[in-house]
Amino acid sequence: MKRFKPLLIPLLILIGVRIAFLVPSLTNAENQFHDSFYRTRAGIPFHSETGVLDKLLNWTVNPIIRLLAKERPISGDIVIIAIDDETFSSLDRTWPFPREFHARLIENLNRAGARQIIFDIEFTERSNAQSDSILAATAAHYRNVIFAGKILRSVENLDHVQKLEPITPIMERQIPWGIVNVPPGADNIIRMYNCFDYFDQERVYPLGIASIGTFRYPEPDWSEHIRIERDKLLVADKAIPIINQNQTIINYYGPNNSFQRIPYSQILDDERMDLPGYQGIELNELYDLIEAGVLEGKTVLVGATVAELHDYFRTPFSYELTAGVEIHANFIEMVRQGDYLSNINYLLHLLIEIILALLVWSLFSRIKPQFAAPLTFLVILIYVLAAYLAFARLNLLIPTVQTMVLIAFIYIGSLVYHYITSQKEKRFIRNAFQQYMAPELVARLLDNPGSLTYGGSLQELTVLFSDIRSFTTYSEKHTPEETVMILKEYLTEMVNTVIANGGILDKFVGDEIMALYGTPVQLENHALSACKTALDMRTKLTELQARWKEGGREPFEIGIGINTGVAVVGNLGSEQIFDYTAIGDTINLGARLEAINKEYETLNKIIISEFTFDQVSDLVEARYLDSVKVKGKEIPVRIYELIGLKTGSNPPHN
Repeated sequence: MKRFKPLLIPLLILIGVRIAFLVPSLTNAENQFHDSFYRTRAGIPFHSETGVLDKLLNWTVNPIIRLLAKERPISGDIVIIAIDDETFSSLDRTWPFPREFHARLIENLNRAGARQIIFDIEFTERSNAQSDSILAATAAHYRNVIFAGKILRSVENLDHVQKLEPITPIMERQIPWGIVNVPPGADNIIRMYNCFDYFDQERVYPLGIASIGTFRYPEPDWSEHIRIERDKLLVADKAIPIINQNQTIINYYGPNNSFQRIPYSQILDDERMDLPGYQGIELNELYDLIEAGVLEGKTVLVGATVAELHDYFRTPFSYELTAGVEIHANFIEMVRQGDYLSNINYLLHLLIEIILALLVWSLFSRIKPQFAAPLTFLVILIYVLAAYLAFARLNLLIPTVQTMVLIAFIYIGSLVYHYITSQKEKRFIRNAFQQYMAPELVARLLDNPGSLTYGGSLQELTVLFSDIRSFTTYSEKHTPEETVMILKEYLTEMVNTVIANGGILDKFVGDEIMALYGTPVQLENHALSACKTALDMRTKLTELQARWKEGGREPFEIGIGINTGVAVVGNLGSEQIFDYTAIGDTINLGARLEAINKEYETLNKIIISEFTFDQVSDLVEARYLDSVKVKGKEIPVRIYELIGLKTGSNPPHN
């Protein structure tokens, strides 16, 4: 269970990031990052103040990610009749135009074969009775016109709602109409389309829905065919996904001016435009449009595209404002093609983030911190690319900034966790080994603590055993206080000798000393270091014996055994109790060599095995003693008495 506790950290980070992204400003950041997906898919170059990085990205990344996107051609069934600068210049009129102009526009569009005419122009206030009547009568005659209204909400009192319907002559003739409201988000960018609104508990539909509905049901009661089922708005044969109770995401086809536009003034050219009180207009262009069939069977949206009429809005292509009429065109095109965007399922994305958080945390915990930073960047890059592919090929919006922040915080969290645990581990190692190893070896061990994890590994090493001869008899002759005092003095000198030669004190077994060389820190020649230790121990013992005799205390003798070979080494204790040691035949043979010293009555009382001798034969003086039978080996092992070092054989141990 303890091993899984660190996994709680990325999960807590995940919870914190998700709570943080409930803040509107962070939600806006998420939306604005998704806006870049629209621009990239549309092939719009990267743009910033410096321009240096942009050029590199536009030459390399942008073409690649554009190729990854699926084709989204505009059908060409929607045409915008633009009240543009050319129109104002040609007509030489100020806004608003006489409503007879709009009536003539309806007539000429029908002559050109338009199937549906949608006005993104509000006729909610009365003009003169004749003009209003002409406009309404013309629209009623052709029965393919949709007019615009609006829902107004007070900024001070959101419950105060006002509905602005088209003028009475239009309403009396039951001509379809829809509201123009397309509310922006908190950052004033329009990403959503309101599929319906409410006024006095009655559902009111926008121009886009009116277009879809009347296209299939060209009659006054077209809205009665609309149904809402779960998260879908069913209009004719279209099922529009609904989020936030009444909205759908606009899957834009491009920036402003992506749809075909024809100047309003061109449609008025019929060589018969001679309205009472107005100068005749002869532009001679409508017939060219009719002959070319440009408007045959098309849905036509009429709206302003000049900035002076204040019908421009920010969209995901926010570097350039988009005309309101084009926003409606994008929605209608999207619904007709069934090309909807949808958000990823909340629970599915939560599961993805949980898996990603755990995987990234596990990955970061296994690599060095200096490699984690570029890896973090790589993981984020891969995720962003995957999110873009989901958007561009699957029409799926996946939270991106939120997950990028999650990965970044997991990286930071892993650094903090790594620092805390490494400091704790270093304190543990220092406390565990500083009394049993040379300081320089402890420092090297701190740089590579991996060998101290629970479990063992096979390593070549040299083991030294030292034991006091007849210590039981010795202790019986002396008081406990005398025995403890002399034993403490002896062990202190012996341990210092072990440490000074690069060894590690493994353990005391009564009066016996077990020391290891070559682990946990590798030595250049661990066999030679062990031999040097044994000789130094003999020298120190001689000094102690002389001191004890002078003090009237009885000296004792020791025996030493040394063996070299492969053993299982590591923390072989429990998870609660740390016990760094070595086990195996190599260790057992070392202990036996120490024990058989008494049988051979060697001068120095130091016996080494042939395996140790083979590694130091050119560096030490040794005398062959015998071959002994060893448990687990068929061939007897040759043993040697260690006499001394050859000149220049002092071993380095750091």
